[in-house]
Amino acid sequence: MECVFGLVGNGFAMVVADTSAVHSILVHKSNEDKIMLLDSHKLIAASGEPGDRVQFTEYIQKNVALYQFRNGIPLTAAAAANFTRGELATALRKVSISPSSSFPFRINPYSVNILLAGYDKETGPSLYYIDYIATLHKLEKGAFGYGSYFSLSMMDRHYHSGMSVEEAIDLVDKCIMEIRLRLVVAPPNFVIKIVDKDGAREYAWRESVKDTPAPPA
Repeated sequence: MECVFGLVGNGFAMVVADTSAVHSILVHKSNEDKIMLLDSHKLIAASGEPGDRVQFTEYIQKNVALYQFRNGIPLTAAAAANFTRGELATALRKVSISPSSSFPFRINPYSVNILLAGYDKETGPSLYYIDYIATLHKLEKGAFGYGSYFSLSMMDRHYHSGMSVEEAIDLVDKCIMEIRLRLVVAPPNFVIKIVDKDGAREYAWRESVKDTPAPPA
């Protein structure tokens, strides 16, 4: 029941993700941060299989840092999105041969969907939609997961270009309320992050359940 969504406002991009770590019918934790800082002015929010999500986003983060280390300049948001899309496309088409197996081919795609938000001095804020089959689109608003049915509907109704941060937060809260109201198994907690000329950073949490610490042994 993952929910990831984002939008572009006046001078900023904002991404929101649920924070539930689940497996089958079990909730392991409710404070899992699914939005990673790629660098000082980029965010990557991901949904999908937990192993793929963590491994792939860390792989992208380290390669973005490696590029900046080697070349002395950071990737633009568009370049980072295209690099991410290329790595997903490569994995999607990658086949390893295993002669010992009764089925000799094993395909290794990443089961991960991504919203990449960034801010560039020349072009301003941007938001990119990248899905598990390596589709790439630049959007003003986007979403993944079961919550996308409701967050996209709310954004279609209330979103407009040039939104202020306050208007965007109000819309984000409307989306979260709708997700909690409509989904049978709705994630209780969400993290909100923003990127603008001042950099990428955590903006707020929306929590209805807090993880309780384990009692002392």
